[in-house]
Amino acid sequence: MASVLVVEDDQFVRSALIRHLSEASHTVRSVGTALEALREVAQVGFDVVILDLGLPDLDGAEALKMLRGVTDVPVIIATARDDEAEIIRLLNDGADDYLTKPFSVDHLSARMSAVLRRSRALGAEPPSRVIRVGGLAIDPLRRQAELDGAELDLTRREFDLLAFLAGRPGVVVARRELLAEVWQQSYGDDQTIDVHLSWLRRKLGETAAKPRYLHTLRGVGVKLEPPQ
Repeated sequence: MASVLVVEDDQFVRSALIRHLSEASHTVRSVGTALEALREVAQVGFDVVILDLGLPDLDGAEALKMLRGVTDVPVIIATARDDEAEIIRLLNDGADDYLTKPFSVDHLSARMSAVLRRSRALGAEPPSRVIRVGGLAIDPLRRQAELDGAELDLTRREFDLLAFLAGRPGVVVARRELLAEVWQQSYGDDQTIDVHLSWLRRKLGETAAKPRYLHTLRGVGVKLEPPQ
């Protein structure tokens, strides 16, 4: 079972989440503001944070950035906002998943389980070798990546995407598999993948029109291979 921090200012929603999670044998703490959440994660070790965006003292998007400054704990965004561009920004800023309100407790449980499986699998991995593809060197354990000896400044999701593809050099990976393995989602919008690929290409010094490492096969998937 998991230790969960619920960050939600709506007392009705908060109580319902606490009741459901407690019934599922999770250990639950809850707060109603962003500043309280920051204090909690700094003092208590949690397995996952469920973060509302509409907080009274600070917008949840800003709270997410501040949380990412002090912890790598998985964060699931719970929001009534359904703007796709904002959701993509949140994922890029370090959110591990999101749920659009209203959502069922079963849906929340499924998303939590997926995020926790991924987090625990990463934590249980033995020291890993550095993956080298051409001028790329990727260290999954230290979460560091270099291109031609220069360290790449990657977001969490960009690193996960690059490491996953680099671990299968020359193999075409379908978008559905990327969603399942990198985003831990069984369904989603291809635009999310395309946006992250675009950002990653920029940091690798290439474009979709002139790829060096990342090659898109229209209607099939994506592969990473060294420059020819």
